[in-house]
Amino acid sequence: MKIVIAPDSFKDSLSAAAAAQAIAEGVAAALPHAQVVQCPMADGGEGTLQAIVAASQGELRTLRAHGPLSGTVQAQWGWLSANRTAVIEMAEASGLQLLRPEERDACASTTLGTGELVRAALDAGARHIVLAIGGSATNDGGSGMLRALGAQFYDNEGQPLPLGGAALARLGRLDLSGLDPRLARVKVEVAADVDNPLCGAHGASHVFGPQKGADPAQVAVLDAALGHFADHAAQALARDLRDEPGSGAAGGVGFAAKAFMQASFRPGVEVVAELAGLAEAVEGAALVITGEGRFDAQTLRGKTPFGVARIARAAGVPVIVLAGTLGEHYQALYAHGVQAAFSLASGPMTLDDACREAPRLLRERAGDIARLWALGQAAHRA
Repeated sequence: MKIVIAPDSFKDSLSAAAAAQAIAEGVAAALPHAQVVQCPMADGGEGTLQAIVAASQGELRTLRAHGPLSGTVQAQWGWLSANRTAVIEMAEASGLQLLRPEERDACASTTLGTGELVRAALDAGARHIVLAIGGSATNDGGSGMLRALGAQFYDNEGQPLPLGGAALARLGRLDLSGLDPRLARVKVEVAADVDNPLCGAHGASHVFGPQKGADPAQVAVLDAALGHFADHAAQALARDLRDEPGSGAAGGVGFAAKAFMQASFRPGVEVVAELAGLAEAVEGAALVITGEGRFDAQTLRGKTPFGVARIARAAGVPVIVLAGTLGEHYQALYAHGVQAAFSLASGPMTLDDACREAPRLLRERAGDIARLWALGQAAHRA
């Protein structure tokens, strides 16, 4: 009997690998003869790098890169030597989690460090780059990333522009002559579940700018600046991609990746599932257990349990979800391959307590589920 454990991370508590381990321990204690297969998952946001490397037996590499504001950070990226694939999680160098709330500055933050990670992947001989773009602190249209890869941004006086999204309002000339030619020889795949355009009411600045520190006046400035950048890009490339779905992802990194790196977009959970071999793991399984911190109707927008359920459903394998909390309308997932969902809390507790006790709670709930499932299987055979 094979049981596949494929959770996402539990934010502020456990990585996907740690969550999978806790669930697996609970299942193994209840069903000692079961074959328990761990397949940590992610959906393109924070934890994607760790999930892919853990599931693919890849290598974590470290680079001293520019952070989202001043200074540098120790950023990790993944290397899968078997197929020369680099896994880059932009949050490692340009992520919101690198800044305290009072430090967030959507006008000045930059994706320069993300570009440095891409350059490191090219230097390593990557043929395929997976760029996970969730959790960014930036709104610079990917201009910082492009600078790290050789593009130059000048104002009307011929002076280099400062970093950051607001400075793009003064863009006078975009010079692509130094853009790294190796980009044309590598497959770039963006892992994201955001389909916003670059500009406008549903664009990067209006939708995501406020959470990155932009007030209403700054949102308007940033939206206009990204539009100005898109004008120059359209002139340089003879095509305008600002309205393409996903161009507004990660403050416009989606736009830069599409326009200048010929990137394709896929839902993050699909990319992770493919690299982690989830479909192969699910074949012949009797049960799949997945999970995330909060399970609700938003999970339908491409989050991990939804993606796992789609793959398991195609293989005819039932899915059970373990979540920190069950939010409004989580039952909607029952129409998409999820058979049941359970929250972790065993009684009244604070959020801090729940996060601290998450490994124990996952083991206990997983054990309870395994026992109940085994009882149902026995009743069915009888």
